[in-house]
Amino acid sequence: MSTFVVHEPATVDLLPDRRRLALRLALVAAVLAALTVAVASLPGLGEVRARLSHASAGWLLAAGLLQILSCLAFVAAFRGVFCRRLPWRLSYEVGMAAQGTNVLLPSGGAGGLALAAWALRKTGMPSERLARRSVAFFVLTSSVNFLTAVIAGLALALAGGALLWTAGPALAAALVICAVLALPRLASRPRPGRLGRVLAALSAGIRDAVRLACCGNPLILAAVIGLMAFDLLALGAAVTAIGALPPLGVLALAYVLGQLGNLIPLPGGVGGADGGLIAALALYGTPLGAAAAGVLAYRAFQLGLPALLGALAVVRLPRVLERAPDVGALC
Repeated sequence: MSTFVVHEPATVDLLPDRRRLALRLALVAAVLAALTVAVASLPGLGEVRARLSHASAGWLLAAGLLQILSCLAFVAAFRGVFCRRLPWRLSYEVGMAAQGTNVLLPSGGAGGLALAAWALRKTGMPSERLARRSVAFFVLTSSVNFLTAVIAGLALALAGGALLWTAGPALAAALVICAVLALPRLASRPRPGRLGRVLAALSAGIRDAVRLACCGNPLILAAVIGLMAFDLLALGAAVTAIGALPPLGVLALAYVLGQLGNLIPLPGGVGGADGGLIAALALYGTPLGAAAAGVLAYRAFQLGLPALLGALAVVRLPRVLERAPDVGALC
């Protein structure tokens, strides 16, 4: 079978220097500042301002702590999927650098995995394993969102919700899951050229994801679920701080649908993810002002913490890679 080769990108593209990092952090800070100024001054946002000014400090602190736990769950999932024998220090630095890259670089989430693959390739991990496990990591982390959409959508539909906005997303998510699981069989016939190599890598990665989910280390499943669960709970804590927590099923389905905005290649998904979450919460019954205030509070943590911790990890990464063991021998 042909293998998909991970080409090593140029270092300057994946490992920004301190000036570029400072510029990216300044960009994210400027966007957040612009949103703050808009909320504080634009007419028609009085309810949003009122709700933010009376937000519960305790619940906001809980949102921040939950977001940190989500970041750490990403690191644990990254280590479990790519190599369970990776040193925790290396896993943390590469995992946090990947999360920071996703926030700081407008790559729709692909930049973080590219940087992680580059870093692990530097430590000796074979390209073929990198390709398979990158696909497996993406499949495992995404599958939690799709399964949540199926469960929450069906639960709301059975509770009497509008079928279009409850069973509809559940059915769409179920079809995506079935299509992904069927891909290895559909692509089992060898194909020549680049398409064949890509399909082979996708098939191998999906098979790895299924194998890890069925008989892998329980830490992998716990970390993959925790990555989304802690992030969802952080959103719930931020909305609760405003005083408008919707039912759990509504919150979960709105969260999953709103996260589609992250696919827009903007730094941190600013604009796309915010609007998607606010629209989804409002669609399922949360007052628009409360939804906007809660999402803005949540996004301050979801963007700010990974950007800061990730930027620090990127700065430390060259020194960490110099001291890293031969990962190819470990895995």
